[in-house]
Amino acid sequence: MKIGYQGVRGAFSEAAIKLYYETENIKDADYEPIGYGDFIKMLQDVDSGELDCAFFPVENTTTGIIARTYDYFQYYNVYAVGEVVEPIVQNLIVNPGTKLEDIKNVYSHPEALSQCSMLFRKHEHMKSVVFEDTALAVEHVKSRERSDEAAIASALAAEINDMEILIPGVQDRNNNMTRFLIISNKEEYSDDADKVSIYFVTRHVPGALYNALGVFAALGINVVKLESRPIVGKVFEYCFYLDFEGNLKDPDVAEALRRLKYDCLELLVLGNYKSSPLAL
Repeated sequence: MKIGYQGVRGAFSEAAIKLYYETENIKDADYEPIGYGDFIKMLQDVDSGELDCAFFPVENTTTGIIARTYDYFQYYNVYAVGEVVEPIVQNLIVNPGTKLEDIKNVYSHPEALSQCSMLFRKHEHMKSVVFEDTALAVEHVKSRERSDEAAIASALAAEINDMEILIPGVQDRNNNMTRFLIISNKEEYSDDADKVSIYFVTRHVPGALYNALGVFAALGINVVKLESRPIVGKVFEYCFYLDFEGNLKDPDVAEALRRLKYDCLELLVLGNYKSSPLAL
C-alpha cells in the first residue's frame, strides 16, 4: 500500500501511520509511507488512485480544528475511512555525545517551540531557533555535526537520523494530541464503523441550525463535534462540519440523514469509520 502524509521522514504524520497500523497488526513492510510538501497534491493523488490512502490532520487538542484540511473535503473525491489520535511527544534531539550544558541553539517548527516554553525557561542558556519543520530540524542539526546544537521533534525523527534523545517529553503539557482521518477515494466503510462525519449548509431561515441539530436529538443520536466555517466566495455565509456516533447501515442514522437532506441546502457524507478511543 502507498500511504501519503504531509511532511518528511520522521514527521508526526508519519508517526501516526505507524501507530495506526501497529494497532491494526499490519507490518511496516506491507505499506510505503510517502511524504508530501502540500496537502493539495496529496489529495489529488488520493483522488486519482495514485495513493491507496493518506493521513490527514484535522484537529489538535491545543489549537483546535485544522480548518484548511477540513475545507479540502469539498473539492476532492475522498472519504474518511479511519481515524487515529497521535500523542504529540516532543523530544530534545542531539548529535551523540552532546551535553546539555553545551547547547546554545535549539531548532524546530515555531509551534513545537511554543509547546516547549518551560524547557527554555529552565535552561536559559539555550536559544530557540525557528525552522520550517520538526523533522527537517533534526536533519539540519545532524548535517552540521555540532555539539552545541539540538532539535525538537518526534522520537521517530531521532531514530531515522541515528540521533540521540537527550531529554524525552519536553513539551509543556502531556495531553497535546493531533487527530488524523485516513482518507481514500473508495466509499467503502467497515461493519464496525461507529462515527460519521458530514458537511452541511442550512437554509437562511430562523432556527435552521437548531432544527438540524434537533434531528439527531429526536432520534437519540449523539453529536460529538460541530464546527462552522465560512463558505468560500460568499460573504458572511457559513457551512458546518459535524461528527456523530453511528453507522450508515443503522436505520436511525439513515433517517437522520434523510431529514437533514430535506432541511438543508447542501449535505455531504465525508465518511463513516471506526473511531479512536481517544477521540470520543
